[in-house]
Amino acid sequence: MDGSELDPDLALAVEAVPGWAGRSIGAEALGGGITNRNFRVDVDGESYVVRLSGKDTHLLGIDREAEHEATQAAADAGVAPEVYAYLPDLEVLITRFIEARPLPPEDLERPEMLGAVVSSVKAIHGMAELASTFDPFRVVRAYRATAEAHGVAIPEPYPQTLSVADRIQAAFASSPIPVRPCHDDLLNANFLVRDDGVVIVDFEYAGMGDLFFDLGNLSINNGLSEGAQELLLELYFGRVAAANRARLQLMRVMSDFREAMWGVVQQGISMLDFDYVGYADRHFARCLQSAGDERFGSWLRDAASGS
Repeated sequence: MDGSELDPDLALAVEAVPGWAGRSIGAEALGGGITNRNFRVDVDGESYVVRLSGKDTHLLGIDREAEHEATQAAADAGVAPEVYAYLPDLEVLITRFIEARPLPPEDLERPEMLGAVVSSVKAIHGMAELASTFDPFRVVRAYRATAEAHGVAIPEPYPQTLSVADRIQAAFASSPIPVRPCHDDLLNANFLVRDDGVVIVDFEYAGMGDLFFDLGNLSINNGLSEGAQELLLELYFGRVAAANRARLQLMRVMSDFREAMWGVVQQGISMLDFDYVGYADRHFARCLQSAGDERFGSWLRDAASGS
């Protein structure tokens, strides 16, 4: 599409960007989003990504001001695209388009690629404190209330899964660790590979939280093998401790619970053509499968003891 035939919502955003009026505009939709719509926009030879927020995304716990802050901080840390503009009235974030390639999940089984991802994730965890917070134990409860308020039936596995989450939360409370700036949505689509490292995008859920949620989220969403999970811990911490292994495994469970309830909420609010019911069902099933592992009890004990 060119400037004369832009998507109406995109046209509003383009018109609102200082300095873009009257310039040569070209745009193409970027696929892959299941919350927002993204476009590559070319302005007189310069390329940008314009992200149009989905409808009622505040109901998913997304704070666009906080997202802007986290994206800027990550860009300053060298692991996110440069922020070009933020239009708060339209909830539009514009970043520089970067030439990069996607990261197939299977590539994370390669030590050098997993190491590059860990380096970028650690850079996020080392940023200055963010104003926002992210607590998966609160999120799954908030999502239930939001879903019910929008007429969505709560899936049958929810009570059992919440009981599992309560046990994990109690174990973590017995041996707390400092909160860190976290991304909290390390899906495969949010990694871009360049020759100089891995860039991470989409900081909608970023906030101060438990770094192990990022590690568990990264691990489960990208299907890391048990060997790669051990390597993940070694790369991040320099060694594999029992408590760290336990926290990783337990946050893999919480990651799937969050994803399942995210899919439940989306059934009531999203306008995108996506199978959110199937998405929620798959994550509930995998969550309970992980919680049914014979090692689950020992993970709770190790996490609680900090040993």
